[in-house]
Amino acid sequence: DFVAKAAARIEENILSDLQLVRPSAGLSTPDVSKPGDGRDEFVLALSGAANFVRGNSHFAISLALRSNDETKIALVYSPIEERLYYAESGNGAYVFSAYHSERIRVSNLKEPQDLTIGYNTTGIRPVIEGTARETGCPALDLAWVASGKMDAFMSDPLDFAEIAAGELLVKEAGGKFSSVSGDIIATNGKVEL
Repeated sequence: DFVAKAAARIEENILSDLQLVRPSAGLSTPDVSKPGDGRDEFVLALSGAANFVRGNSHFAISLALRSNDETKIALVYSPIEERLYYAESGNGAYVFSAYHSERIRVSNLKEPQDLTIGYNTTGIRPVIEGTARETGCPALDLAWVASGKMDAFMSDPLDFAEIAAGELLVKEAGGKFSSVSGDIIATNGKVEL
């Protein structure tokens, strides 16, 4: 109950601030959907709530601004680490923190023994055993692929709000993102899953 109430309060505060910025934009979260002017839409997810409850710092706020059905701006914020992963369509991907800001790129690793792969699956395990990590926060996992902390991420179908920002981050950092039959695969472009 505590987590549900806290998540609802956080979501409500963020959505009310977004409505001040673009009052005519639509809103989409796993729990709320509000049509807007048909042009702009904010897509918001609080990713990793189960981690938050257990005191695990691997959770994030994921926000994407979509215009005409295309993600234009992506933000994934890790509040405990105070890191903001940011991408703008056509302008690259970046990480901002209190100590530094820099452009991020996917890793160059491709040898199986060197890879770290994040996953969020129930039916399949990553193809390369021993290098996989299930973290419980898909939005932050995608940001980590974009910044080279992970080499790939794979998942069963997820709510679009969980991946909207991460998809743009991975692409703008030089990686590949695909969704085949709902299954999600994001890589550094050198790993074949």
